[in-house]
Amino acid sequence: MAPAQRREQLLDAALSVILEQGYSGISIEAVARAAGVTRPVVYDHFENLERLLQALVEREEKYALEQLENIVPADIGDAHPAALLAGGVRQFLHAVVNRPATWRIILLPPEGTPATIRQHIEKNRQRTLERLEELAQLAIAQPELPDQLDSELTARAIRDLGEEAGRMVLTDPEHYPPERYEQFVGSVLGVLWSAGRADH
Repeated sequence: MAPAQRREQLLDAALSVILEQGYSGISIEAVARAAGVTRPVVYDHFENLERLLQALVEREEKYALEQLENIVPADIGDAHPAALLAGGVRQFLHAVVNRPATWRIILLPPEGTPATIRQHIEKNRQRTLERLEELAQLAIAQPELPDQLDSELTARAIRDLGEEAGRMVLTDPEHYPPERYEQFVGSVLGVLWSAGRADH
């Protein structure tokens, strides 16, 4: 196996151990066992467990941020902000469905998650909130939405709804499919648009 492929295999093995046993079960031996290799093979790629976990967090963070960039773009172009707010929840939930292991350690962090990993997660939650608030400000400036809406609280509500929806999709996908949340968000925005038009 090429070094890059072996590295990915070991990171996948580490992720599976964490999801199955929590961080208390992670060790070089456990990763080697899950990957079907010996301990020296793991040490060939990662000098210690701390470095392996750091590489895993960096990889999963990269995947998550790439998905979030598509959901909450820095440049919205000609897209209507309100439509982006509605579509963003659906896109996020499909991202969760497509990479459940990545989002499990973010939305359902196992017991014993190290402080450094929690800090990474919180930093990215704050980054997402800032993007959403910018989008909310643009949406509220449109005549279809009530101008008395609080952009910060709107952004927090959307983020919190998205995170909770992600947890439900991960734990009970049959009862809480992405399409159900998409329809709900569309209905809520429909009410807000009607209120906005009535006020203007």
